[in-house]
Amino acid sequence: MRVVGVDPGLTRCGLAAVEGGPGTSARLLGVTVVRTSPADDLARRLCQLEVDVESFLDQHRPDAVAVEAVFSQQNTATVVTTAQACAVATLVAGRRGLPVDTHTPTEVKAGVTGNGRADKQQVARMVTAILGLTQVPHPVDATDALALALAHLWQVPVRGRQRAAEAAARPRAGR
Repeated sequence: MRVVGVDPGLTRCGLAAVEGGPGTSARLLGVTVVRTSPADDLARRLCQLEVDVESFLDQHRPDAVAVEAVFSQQNTATVVTTAQACAVATLVAGRRGLPVDTHTPTEVKAGVTGNGRADKQQVARMVTAILGLTQVPHPVDATDALALALAHLWQVPVRGRQRAAEAAARPRAGR
């Protein structure tokens, strides 16, 4: 399975593609950080982000997209621009019929390190080790996108079993 992880941001948006599956090691396919200039108007920045996400998806042809969930921060302006970048990535993936899942930072940390409270350095070290890289990816947006993709890759089987169990537990119509 191929997964693209998206660490959304309007100034810097991390995009990472990995491949793997249950019982196999994960393999890095590509990673980049898309940048837009705060000096440009919002519409231009969103359009540029769309073009760059489209290009990354064209290049890596994923089976799924994992996006970091937008969470409340004290800086409302940051939340708004992060949500806009998240929406662009979700729209581009949705247009292609790709499943899109969101993951909280705690889920990603737990998925990669086993500890939902791991710090950025721990996550970076684990991403580097898991993918057999010689150095930590930079900037942090690249590492975060890789962590998202890896966490999603490993959570897909669990989420599938969970959804099947929930569906089986629902009362059927006509009973």
